[in-house]
Amino acid sequence: MLFSLSAFNSLLCPVRACGQPLTPHHRTFLCPHGHSFDLARSGYLNLLQPQDKRSAHPGDSKAAALARRLLHDHGHTRPFLDFLLTHVSPTDHLLDLGCGEGFFLGEIQQRTACQATGVDLSAPAIDLAARRYPQPLWIVANADRPLPFAAASFSLLLSITARRQPAEFHRLLAPHGRLLLATPAPEDLKELRGSTPDRTPQILAEFSPYFTLQSHTRLTHTAPLTADELTALRLSIYRPLTNQEPTAQEVTFSLDFNLLGKVIY
Repeated sequence: MLFSLSAFNSLLCPVRACGQPLTPHHRTFLCPHGHSFDLARSGYLNLLQPQDKRSAHPGDSKAAALARRLLHDHGHTRPFLDFLLTHVSPTDHLLDLGCGEGFFLGEIQQRTACQATGVDLSAPAIDLAARRYPQPLWIVANADRPLPFAAASFSLLLSITARRQPAEFHRLLAPHGRLLLATPAPEDLKELRGSTPDRTPQILAEFSPYFTLQSHTRLTHTAPLTADELTALRLSIYRPLTNQEPTAQEVTFSLDFNLLGKVIY
């Protein structure tokens, strides 16, 4: 195990009605009630329970995760990574919710040496993340449900075009913790799907009982995509596209980044 064992201090047993701390014993993690979980060969921990699955193979397929990785590796999301790096310090304990194949969290951890944990529903995506980025702790779990971490375990949460749980995010953050919430802006992929309504005000309203807005930044850039990259883009996203022709063209990438502070009751 290349990651720090201190990353496991906040882990809780995901078995229903248990929730006891998990303790590492070599490559197995045990709770006081005897529930055990083994590290996969590539180094991730699968804590997904049967009741948290909606299908036999939940989350992104390996093909979708590899398609997203191709776009990252070709530099099309680099402006977003550069922005995220300005908000992370080496002292942060960072949790990426819906981390996919691990690009953002893995690159951030390599550049800042922060303590990093990634969660995603897709075992194939998490496996890819663990193989490329061995330092973070990678967990398979359902971010739509209560997560297997103790309260106030993290100083910074990332949610990048992923599922949102305002109350659960609030529980996971330490006092004075921050949440970086990224959502598609109206012009995102406009060449392929047209412009869409601005949903940021609605999303921020969902979080207002638990968080206060500290800053809002819209990042937009246009990049030329080859036909192969456009095919990967279509495979990697969930939103419907109106332009289905896989021909090379310029495409707009635009995300709203909202930095939110935890409300302390």
